Amino acid sequence: MEFFDAARRDYVSANAGTLYWMLQRPSLGGGFLNTKQNSLTCKDYGAEDGMRGPDYTFGWIQGRGLEALVVHAQFFAEELPPLAEKLDAAGRRLCGLIADLQKADGHAYFCYDRDMRPVYSDASGAIRDQRRQGTIYSYSDAFFAKGLLAAASRYGLPDLEEHLAYFDRVIAAIEDGRFQMDERQPLSLENIALQADDFGPRMILLGAVGMLKRFGHTGHLGYADRFIAHVMERHFDEATGLLRNVPGEDLCNVGHGIEFVGFALDYLDVDADPALIARLERILVSSFDKGFIDPGLVLTVSVSTAESQSPYCPWWSLPETIRAAALVHARNGSAESLRVWKKAHAAFFEHYWRGTPPIAYQTLTKEGPMDFVPATPDLDPGYHTGLSLLSAIHAADGLMSKTRIAR
Repeated sequence: MEFFDAARRDYVSANAGTLYWMLQRPSLGGGFLNTKQNSLTCKDYGAEDGMRGPDYTFGWIQGRGLEALVVHAQFFAEELPPLAEKLDAAGRRLCGLIADLQKADGHAYFCYDRDMRPVYSDASGAIRDQRRQGTIYSYSDAFFAKGLLAAASRYGLPDLEEHLAYFDRVIAAIEDGRFQMDERQPLSLENIALQADDFGPRMILLGAVGMLKRFGHTGHLGYADRFIAHVMERHFDEATGLLRNVPGEDLCNVGHGIEFVGFALDYLDVDADPALIARLERILVSSFDKGFIDPGLVLTVSVSTAESQSPYCPWWSLPETIRAAALVHARNGSAESLRVWKKAHAAFFEHYWRGTPPIAYQTLTKEGPMDFVPATPDLDPGYHTGLSLLSAIHAADGLMSKTRIAR
């Protein structure tokens, strides 16, 4: 009880702090979220910083940010109504901007220039125009679709059905080979044919199922069981308990494996197959124990040797671990899930969380904070950190409620 209560307070405080920080910052051109700050120096990026600077807007971040604004507004409507009002105002504004971008050609893009034209940086660092061939979808589409669905559902917007159809098209693209993972090259069927069979797309879209269920969109959940079965059948390594990034290959992104566990548990009902729940817990524990090197979780490990393949420990995998461990523990009360939860909690708040300002270092190594950008230079807009901690808050509430009833 003491840990659950203290953790809940930490999570509410961290999330509220980050959201207030984000809301008071000057927006990017046109009103987009602005988290363009160096997590080491706490200085805002400027035009001299190139693609890290304010002349470039990352679609990934805006889509993630919209989902975070909406979902946190629901929570804080009870906990802190003035914050919820601010989040809803920002959510409505951002929803309109994102919807207009998506309507231009039916898609979202990883990065936009100052004129909001889709661009990417090639291997040489040159900025190129991004164009789409046929009906190709991407992670940016996934994040836009999730954010737009959340906003349209909460605000009762008339284009909800359009957003649901957009979401369903992303799912279809994953299942029939029209989804491109690497958006820092031309979007084309030729590049899709060359990409590895990584479970990332299914994992990310599985992250929408809990939200869809809570908003009552039960007719759009059919893909979830297929995605879970696909990942478990093709990527789960029985000998180690890890998820291989690609079937038959040796690398494991431990953070992605843990993220998959959290998303799956957020979807699965209480009557889910106990054997599946046990395997999901095994993925969590094995991924954490093999990937944690202090101060955090490394990007990748070898499945065959469990040796770290990178010195970098990004921030996001620790909140994702907190989410997954909390959901496992709420499900079965195991000692192992509680151990992982407590260890991830301590590592995140002792090593990554700055407090003032209410942000986390993006990347650490054993030597300390590093200027290494995991995916986008913008800091987390309440997505990896906020939504993960929010799930843990709900899990802690349920655990404390059970304990009180038992007493």
